[in-house]
Amino acid sequence: MEPHPNITVKHTEAESSSDSDSEYDAAQRPQHITDRRRVQNARFSAWLSTRVEKITKEEVKETLQDADDEVLSIRNLMAKQGSKQIITNPREYQLELFERAKRQNTIAVLDTGMLLCSGKTLIAVLLLKYILDKELEDRAMGKPPRIAFFLVDSVTLVYQQFTVLECNLDQTIDRFCGEMNTDLWGKDKWDHHFKDNRAIVCTAEVLYQCLMHSFITIKQINLLIFDEAHHAKKNHAYARIIKDFYLAEKELSQRPIIFGMTASPVDAKVDVVQAAKELETLLHSTIATTADLSLLQTAVSRPVEKIADYDRLLPPYKTVLCAKIEELYGDMESMSRLIRFATEATSELGEWCADHVWSFGLADEEANKLEGKVERAFNALKVDRPVQILDNELNRVRGAKQIVKDHTFPPPCFAGNSLSSKVIRLLDYLNGIFERPTDARCIVFTKQRYTARLLGELCRRIGTPHLRIGVLIGTRTGDAGDAKLTVRQQFITIMKFRKGELNCLFATSVAEEGLDIPDCNTVIRFDLYDTIIQYIQSRGRARHKNSRYLHMIERGNRQHLEILKHVRNGEQVLRNFCEALPADRLLQGYDWNIEDALSKEQTHRVYVEKSTGARLNYGCSLSVLAHFVGCLPHDNETVLSTTYVMSMERKQYVCEVLLPENSPVRSVSGRPCSNKAVAKRSAAFEACLCLRGAGYLDANLLPVYHKQLPAMRNAHLALNLKKTNAYNMRTKPSVWEKTRGSRPEALFVTILTLTDPENVLRPCQPLALLTRTSLPGIPSFPLYPQPGKKCEVICTLLCRKLSPSPAILASLTSFTLRIYKDIFNKVYEVNESQMSYWLAPVINSQLGKNQDIQPDLLIDWSIVNIVHNNEEIPWTIDTPHDQLENRYLVDRWDGGRRFFSDRVIPDLKPLDPLPEGCAAHKYMNNILDYTVSLFSKSRARATWRHDQPVFLAYRVLHRRNLLDDIDNADKESKTLSYLCPEPLRFSALPATVAATGYLFPAIIWRIEAYLIAIEACESLGLRVTPSLALEAFTKDSDNTEEHRSEQIHVQRGMGKNYERLEFIGDSFLKMATTISLYAKNPVDDEFESHVKRMLMICNKNLFGTATKLKVYEFIRSQGFSRRTWYPEGIKLLEGKGWNKTGNEVITHKLDDKTIADVCEAVIGASLLSYDTLDVPRNMDVAVKAVTALVSNDDHTAESWDDYRELYKIPAYQLAESTAAQTDLAVQVEKKYDYHFDYPRLLRSAFTHPSYPFSWEKIPCYQRLEFLGDALLDMICVKYLFYKYPNRDPQWLTEHKMAMVSNKFLGALCVKLKFHKHLKLQSQMAMSQISAYVTEITEAELESKGIRDYWTTTKNPPKCLPDIVEAYLGAIFVDSGFDYREVERFFNQNVAWFFEDMSIYDTFANAHPVTHLNNLLTLNLGCQNYRVMSGSLPSFNGEPERVVAAVMIHDHIIADGIAASGKYAKLKAAKEALQLLQGLAPFEYRLQYRCDCKEQEDVEGQSGEIEGIDSAI
Repeated sequence: MEPHPNITVKHTEAESSSDSDSEYDAAQRPQHITDRRRVQNARFSAWLSTRVEKITKEEVKETLQDADDEVLSIRNLMAKQGSKQIITNPREYQLELFERAKRQNTIAVLDTGMLLCSGKTLIAVLLLKYILDKELEDRAMGKPPRIAFFLVDSVTLVYQQFTVLECNLDQTIDRFCGEMNTDLWGKDKWDHHFKDNRAIVCTAEVLYQCLMHSFITIKQINLLIFDEAHHAKKNHAYARIIKDFYLAEKELSQRPIIFGMTASPVDAKVDVVQAAKELETLLHSTIATTADLSLLQTAVSRPVEKIADYDRLLPPYKTVLCAKIEELYGDMESMSRLIRFATEATSELGEWCADHVWSFGLADEEANKLEGKVERAFNALKVDRPVQILDNELNRVRGAKQIVKDHTFPPPCFAGNSLSSKVIRLLDYLNGIFERPTDARCIVFTKQRYTARLLGELCRRIGTPHLRIGVLIGTRTGDAGDAKLTVRQQFITIMKFRKGELNCLFATSVAEEGLDIPDCNTVIRFDLYDTIIQYIQSRGRARHKNSRYLHMIERGNRQHLEILKHVRNGEQVLRNFCEALPADRLLQGYDWNIEDALSKEQTHRVYVEKSTGARLNYGCSLSVLAHFVGCLPHDNETVLSTTYVMSMERKQYVCEVLLPENSPVRSVSGRPCSNKAVAKRSAAFEACLCLRGAGYLDANLLPVYHKQLPAMRNAHLALNLKKTNAYNMRTKPSVWEKTRGSRPEALFVTILTLTDPENVLRPCQPLALLTRTSLPGIPSFPLYPQPGKKCEVICTLLCRKLSPSPAILASLTSFTLRIYKDIFNKVYEVNESQMSYWLAPVINSQLGKNQDIQPDLLIDWSIVNIVHNNEEIPWTIDTPHDQLENRYLVDRWDGGRRFFSDRVIPDLKPLDPLPEGCAAHKYMNNILDYTVSLFSKSRARATWRHDQPVFLAYRVLHRRNLLDDIDNADKESKTLSYLCPEPLRFSALPATVAATGYLFPAIIWRIEAYLIAIEACESLGLRVTPSLALEAFTKDSDNTEEHRSEQIHVQRGMGKNYERLEFIGDSFLKMATTISLYAKNPVDDEFESHVKRMLMICNKNLFGTATKLKVYEFIRSQGFSRRTWYPEGIKLLEGKGWNKTGNEVITHKLDDKTIADVCEAVIGASLLSYDTLDVPRNMDVAVKAVTALVSNDDHTAESWDDYRELYKIPAYQLAESTAAQTDLAVQVEKKYDYHFDYPRLLRSAFTHPSYPFSWEKIPCYQRLEFLGDALLDMICVKYLFYKYPNRDPQWLTEHKMAMVSNKFLGALCVKLKFHKHLKLQSQMAMSQISAYVTEITEAELESKGIRDYWTTTKNPPKCLPDIVEAYLGAIFVDSGFDYREVERFFNQNVAWFFEDMSIYDTFANAHPVTHLNNLLTLNLGCQNYRVMSGSLPSFNGEPERVVAAVMIHDHIIADGIAASGKYAKLKAAKEALQLLQGLAPFEYRLQYRCDCKEQEDVEGQSGEIEGIDSAI
């Protein structure tokens, strides 16, 4: 099956072919692994194509139903409620209004409850369907496309109405509101939305802005639906759309149809008929209701209205608490509102509620608001005053807060004045309703947010157990001490009310209009309504059968009775008005003329941009100018604002607008006007014209300065893991070539010795490696000359040089070339000037630890001279038998046959049969026959002495790779031989030298690898320890970076690969770039810094830099090969490859990510070369490595001190500290012994983003948290790296996650009591913090010293771990970038928790993917599995999703769908775990046809076990 065209397939493993060139025979994994993966990829693609066809929108909705409300978007919260299918069979009155709306502009006014929820929206849906069908016909006729708009008055209603319309329209529809940052969108984006959608639900302000900027024109709209149309008055966006754009279109046929919906045309205390006529005139519509009003009585259940009277209230007075606060702080303006409300509450609510006004109003968040108000007032004065005055005012607020904190609040009771008669009456009624379990729902309406919150808290304390309280208040920001809800919180509250999790809401007017609140059994007006529409709409909430609507009225209160009479009379007037309409529902004439309404604005200037049609008038000029100012470039410490200065000229107002200093236009004056409001708009209008004329506003009246996110915010910074390229690979260090070409005057001597030489099997003699230049300190490395036997190669560079004479150089050359010839069957041309190095035997007895010895004294010149003067040692029949012992012999005709002789066997003769157990040979008739390797014809002509002796010998096996332990194939090879001396050549090389000579290829290969790696580092300007340099450049398999996957094409004996260095290098890279960005860019916010950092540390950038530097040439991706170790420069005369011309170019295939990973490994090597666990000696080289490899202007440091030099202390940090800020430093120092030189820097670490900057002129903690996060990551990585030297990076990463997790840092924050100092403006966050502190404190007490107690609690609020990281960043900056302070903090506060990381294995294993890996590999012994992922096409605007699958032995057993690959794999792993957990290994093998154990057994017999390296 071909893959689906819209599917992008990604695989978790690299798909590259072997890195090794086919000619080279380094030990590799079988090719079948790559073939198997190719088959698996094809099967996954086929499965994915089939899976796409089965994935439907219903599955997405099922996923939403299972999701936690707290993590869903508002749109998904709405979708989760259900299909929202409206009435399938419209009622007669709905069809009647629909038919009327088709013919003419209509305002539907229906009786109580009918316009709420589905009643009104059904009519709108019917009209929309009609208009959209007509639009399709118009487009088919070639008419220009038009679009419908459903306009609402609040963000909440945008989501609510969109959800309903989306489920009932078969055309594309979308929703927009200001919270989606629509003010940042340009014409192109809006054109895209208008093109893709047939209808749009949005706030009226969004459409107004689009019309004003000419993103759309009124003639491009076919239908305007005004929800809650009674808002269309004065300067409301509804009215402005009509006045500025609808009426401006003179061609009536080009105007859209208007349909308005309201329960009443009146929302104020005005004449009902007059208000109705004005609404009709403004909306150019006619009010209509159903022709038969009796239909409404059957369509909706009307509540029974009752009066709940209560005793006369006491006059307001001050409680003891309020009086005390007023006495001490009554002169403070910030306290006046609280004092006033607390006083009024004694009458309306009672003393208990009145006192709790203070516990609400001076809670931590609200007290912060008051402090901010005080500071804003202080800063607003344009005179310099001592900061101590501000400190005094702030201390007074804190003093009031402390009084409330120390006050003892008695419990509420029904006796005395604790509760008012009004509250007692309410409680009696509620307790009666909820006396027993019930499905009843109730809403209690109040005027003020405080009242709703206080009553809710009271009922929670003394209400019945069946009363489940919720509070529903507005989203707009209130005054100091006034709480609010977010749109999300509103939705969640309503959802809980709908589900029955809450059954009683205390609500302000926000619950009256529009929100889709379920039918209630009881609605109580605790505070009476002010207008008819409030009465009608709140009553409409009681739509349940047998519902009740209670008016709470004070006995004898004539004002209350007048209010009730007024709304009832007003409703009757409205009803009479509707009933009096003519039969065709048309008004006979307008008493209110639209021209009269517009006459006041006729003197206001209007500017229309000819090229686009964008329209600027007095009404919109303020927002256009504010948008321009907000887009001016500025730093975080600057608050941009406009200042309007008013003056009088000839009894008229003239306003001057002053723009910020960085504005290209500084000030503009408006025209004289009769009132201040118009004068202000006139000034803004003139300023906009000036900016447009100068080109600072574009043709759509948008600023040319764009408030935009960084250009690379959506950049694709990742690399294609499957992409590989062939690159040249260096096999020889350039130092050889650079020094060749002349006879050396001096040679540097490196002695090659072995530890445990007895493990070589034969006695061996050290060799000296003589080079033209001094070699760096080569670290020791292992060789494996025998099965399971290891010895270390020690390379010792002598201090003194050897100055060879021509004769000595000639003898050394002869000795070196003889080793090549006799041992490796290679004959080279004698050319001393082209020799890269020489070899010489070393006298064992002269070896010692003294490196300052003359090389002449170490070299065994006797052996050198014998070899130089003798091609071979001749044998005759007279040669003594003892001279045949311990010799190195070479077959004259078969270069592959070489032997070490042992002793003469007197009992055997040349023609005796060959004894059993000898190594195989093609001729084995007798001993002499076995010795000779001539071909048949030559054998027939040759004659040999039959009286020559027979000796025992051992054939030399040509091990391919002594750097790796001998495999079983070599173990089982036979070497025993019985030979005759005459056919053989006795080498002049002593057997001890030959034994060492056989080790030399592996030795020189590893030395050259070190030299190449060192050369790579030097090319970057880095001095790195040779062992770490080689480790950084070693890639020993195709998928080295996949730590738990089956390794492909493993190159044996290469030593450590780069993966651990890459792990620590990645962390240092993150830290170094973070420090640089923090130091160099003081005005960048955390997000901008994050993007800049990503541009530096992303694999794409590292790969690009490495490619330019040709880093790929130095990467060691191929293991030892017999064909690449030979010296270059001298000409090969005989031996394999003699006829090749020129140096062979070796290439290797590398994927892009490998090259990027090596860059990080080089950084890690640069760090560890000069760093230890306890003392960071020097990080300068690592800093230099970062600069070299990121190649970015944002990181130019060459040493650690450069960071300090880059950092210019910002003004806020240097400013004088207030007493409160100094006190904070003192308090925090008691918890952790670090003294801050800059208390304001510490304050920044504890300032939440919600806390206004203007209050203390200190930025929030986000930049410090960004810095501290990187510092913490580095110190944790370093701790694990040194503590667990044999753990793979995946294990280290998994366990690091425990150390840097929000869960641990939140617990640490509480342990250090940092949470007490957090400055924030979020009541929800404060309550979450309080709940978490209680939980974590109890967990620690119950743990009795157990260090992982924090893992048992819920996740903390995000701000708690943030301030720990911010504090760490703060001490780092305050200490002058002293990393030792970071380590000290870690050692004192963090390390104790993680001394035993095994207790966090469960924490690491909690991740389903890790758990699945461990289950399969460790418990079930399976290696043939993969977790794969692929992208899915989106459905009808749904976000793109990813599907992941678990494949076991080429069969998919589980899958999961999510918004990203990470979470899709998590779901797939969870599903797989449910299937696999509990299976015994034999059951698993049987069920899933797993043969991994059988293969392992077979491979174990051959000596090579393929498996996944897992340290867990």
